[in-house]
Amino acid sequence: YSILLSYFVVILLLVFMTEVSVVVLGYVYRAKVEKEVNVSIKKVFDEYNGTNSNAQSNLDISFFPQQLQCCGIHNYSYWQNTRWYEHSKNNSAPISCCNNNFGVPCTTSMDHPINRLIHIYKGCETMVMKKLKEIMMYVIWTALTFAAIQMLGMLCARVVLCRRPRGPAYERLITGGTYA
Repeated sequence: YSILLSYFVVILLLVFMTEVSVVVLGYVYRAKVEKEVNVSIKKVFDEYNGTNSNAQSNLDISFFPQQLQCCGIHNYSYWQNTRWYEHSKNNSAPISCCNNNFGVPCTTSMDHPINRLIHIYKGCETMVMKKLKEIMMYVIWTALTFAAIQMLGMLCARVVLCRRPRGPAYERLITGGTYA
């Protein structure tokens, strides 16, 4: 009984130490993760030309602006330095940059972006990083909650182990000179 409870405490301690290590490593390498995400986003935007056969690139370009309400990497004018701009030859950003919250037709012309209802000020790089940090906060809080529960489990197990009598598991009863 006590040996199994001791194993339980040791296993909880190992899992707890693993969680702490993961949180520390995540904190230490967060800058590298941010850099890799930024490089990936830039690569996706730079490869997009509107007619790519690369379905992943087309999906990403449609997803980022629509879900995160952004346009380009830093803002809408980023598109002027891409293959999309050279290929489209119409001085516009992709239609996924449209802000559909107003329920009116949208064009993505860069001549008068404020009048065309596109997401002009929010770049997708910033919005992706913001979303990533938000998700990481959920992960960290979940890990901390599990760590607190594990600490409580270890504490309870230690209390049970410490309060348990050290003598034999049972005592002989002697009644009237005979053993019962």
